[in-house]
This record gives sequence, C-alpha cells and structure tokens, in this order.
Amino acid sequence: MSIVRASLYRHVYGEPFKPDQCFTNIRPNVGAWDSNWVAANALFVAFPWQGGGGSVAVLSQKNPGKVAADVPLVSGHTGSVLDVKFHPFNQFIMATGSTDATAKIWGIPQDGLTQTLTEPLQSLEGHLKKVGLVEFHPTANNVLLTAGQYHKVALWDIETGKSQIELKDLWKDIQSVSFNKNGSLFATTSKDKKLRIIDPRKNEVASEAEGHQGTKGSRVTWLTSLDKIFTAGFGKLERQYMIWDPRQLDKPLNTTNIDMASGLLMPFFDPDTNLLFLAGKGDGNIRYFEVVNEEPYIHFLSEYKSTDPQMGMALLPKIAVSVSQNEIARLFKLTANALTPISFIVPRKSELFQSDIYPKTASPSPSISAGDYFSGQDAEPTYVSLNPEDKEINLEGVTLTDFKPKTQPKKPKTELPPKTANPQELLKQNEELRKRVEELEKENWELKQKLGGDQ
Repeated sequence: MSIVRASLYRHVYGEPFKPDQCFTNIRPNVGAWDSNWVAANALFVAFPWQGGGGSVAVLSQKNPGKVAADVPLVSGHTGSVLDVKFHPFNQFIMATGSTDATAKIWGIPQDGLTQTLTEPLQSLEGHLKKVGLVEFHPTANNVLLTAGQYHKVALWDIETGKSQIELKDLWKDIQSVSFNKNGSLFATTSKDKKLRIIDPRKNEVASEAEGHQGTKGSRVTWLTSLDKIFTAGFGKLERQYMIWDPRQLDKPLNTTNIDMASGLLMPFFDPDTNLLFLAGKGDGNIRYFEVVNEEPYIHFLSEYKSTDPQMGMALLPKIAVSVSQNEIARLFKLTANALTPISFIVPRKSELFQSDIYPKTASPSPSISAGDYFSGQDAEPTYVSLNPEDKEINLEGVTLTDFKPKTQPKKPKTELPPKTANPQELLKQNEELRKRVEELEKENWELKQKLGGDQ
C-alpha cells in the first residue's frame, strides 16, 4: 500500500493572470547570455529593451496592459544589458550589468519613470570585459556582487561606488552565483564545470566539487532554509539537477535526470515554504518541488503547463504576494511579446489569514551596514509577519532619497583628433596640438608659482 506524503503544498496550482493584467506589446532584448533577463520587486518589473545602447524597461506593477512604443526607459549603458537586479532593501534602486564592462546603479522615481533616465547614481568600473552577473547581498545594506566574463568577482559598497573586495583567478568564467543565508559565503557554477563555495573576505575557495559535466551552462541556488545547495545543468545528454551538502562537497546527495530538452534551467527557491520552481528556457512548463532535509531531499509536486515558451523568469519577493488569495509565490514569465504574472496558490476555502502557510518572511530592511560587513561582521536576516493585521510591512518606508551616493570626481578624458592621412589635415592637427601643449605648459607654470607662493 502506497503512503501519501503529508505536505501543506501538495495541491498547489499555478494560475496565470488575466490578459488585461499582463504586460503586452513589449520588445525584450534577450541574447545568448545565460541570464534570467527579468527582475521584480514589490513595485516594479524590469527587463532589457530593444533599441540603441543598453536600455531597460522598468514597469510599474500597478499599471499592467499594453506598453506604449515610446515607453520611458533606463538607458545609460553603451552596450547591451545582460543582468538586472533590484535592491532588496530599497524598492527604488536597481543594478544593471552590461557588455560595456560596467555595472550601474539607478534610482527609479517613486511614481515610476515618466521620462527616459540616462544618468546613473553610480557607475561601477573595474571589469575589463562584460559584466554578466549582478547580485545584491541578502543582509548587508548597499553591497553588490558583480562578475564578468573573465576571472574576476568584485563586491562593492554602492554608496561609495568603490569595490571593497576583488577576487581574481580563482576560477573560470562564472555562470551563476548564490549567497548563503547571512551572506558570509556564496556558491558559484563556472565554465570549468565546477561547483565552488567562496569565502569572499578571506579571498579563497572554501571548497569545490565536480558539477554538471555537460557542455552547456549550469545554475546554483543556495537552499538557505535547509542549508543545502541546489544546482541545475546538463549531463552528457540530459538535463539534470543535483542537491549538495555545503559542508561536504565530495559527492551530491541527490542526482536526478529530468529530460532531454536543450533549454537552460532557471531555479527559484522560496525559503518560507521550501518550494523550488524550475523553469527551462524555451519550455512552456514550470515544474515545482518541495525540498526537505531527509532523503531523497526533494519531492516533485506538480507542474504549470503552457504552450508559450519562456525566455526569462523572475520571482516576486514574498512580501508582495497576495495573502488574501492564498498566493504563496508569483513568477513573472517573459515571452517574445508579453510579461505574464503566474500565481501559485494553496487552495483553501477560508478567507482568514492562513498562518500555517505564511511563516514570517525576510524583512525588506537590512541587518547590517556595508561597512560592518566588509570589516568582517555577519548578521542573520530579520523577519516580518505577512499578516496584514500586524502591519509590519511598509514597502515605501525607504525612499530614493535614503540612498546617498558618494560620487567620485571623474578622470578627465583626453579627446584626440580623428586619424587621417590627408597632409593638410595633419598640418592643421599638428598646429592645434602645439597650441594645446603651450596652454598646458603655461597652466603648469602658473600652478607651480601659486603653490610656491603658498608655502
């Protein structure tokens, strides 16, 4: 006789929003880079937009529907945007990484964009090639991790705009990254097919293991509530996932082959329910599982099915789900011309707050400052109640004005004349440069005289 495993989430089902509650007429700019391509916080959704330069559409969740062709954009990169993330503790701050070798920090007006935004709050410069990953620290305020196409990871204090930690030559090109619960460590998957756990403040690889051996990319997600690690990738032919104990990476706790499809897998984990959602690029379906601490460590629940292939996906922060509808998760599914929210719901008849499926969740407030984190301190996440009667969540309590960037003076850029083989043009340029040298020598002499007179 088979025994049905008890679970609060055995009957969870996915339900897409009605068409008028979706974002349509969109023009996502999605390339071959392995990114989720979409980001969501409690107020906005964002994704790269087609057009000149590196543009991003930032849309208010209060105003779904047909998106205007001339929608205001964030447009300040000189290359395509590869990754987008929202600040976990400020709903109006967003980070982007680009092929132009920079990451940028943007301030979104409280009522959303009314005109195209071209000036970032900070430009984080120091990578030599494309910045394909940006990831905020889970508990420390204003700490951002960036990773590029070559062997470098940087952790920044985004208020000062300075990298406080730089990790070099510890691995091949990073494909994904995920912090542990308090952010003291992070896990990575890389092009060399290895899973690594990094201690950034010691500038060392704490442990590593052979991961998925397929030629395509892999992803990692730290299962923070269970202190396990989940990876998704490819075997020799099939898509597969693995579960690991971060204290002992000698072999995975579970390896399961999924199917023979070719799309890269995107995992999303909800630590409150221990539910893991797995969406494949080019797939229409979304599988979801419950992860536990006992063998086999993961149980398949069901799948949301659709015929529309997804290009990207984002998970809504738990503080923004609809508890009145018993919604325990919401994913934003990006397709070629629409962004569709999909609710995952626990069927209940009662309209009262369901405390058994809504434990306290991570707070939209930091536990520690950037300075304290970089000095070696750690702090666990703080938690808030999702019960509306407790009134513990204030999404707009922290505004854009609370972010105070300390900008550094920019190094002046020398503008050289265009190259030419025309003799007359060369004589003209030579005369202009000669005059400029005379001006600079005069300025230098006057400055020396001034400094000498002040002594």
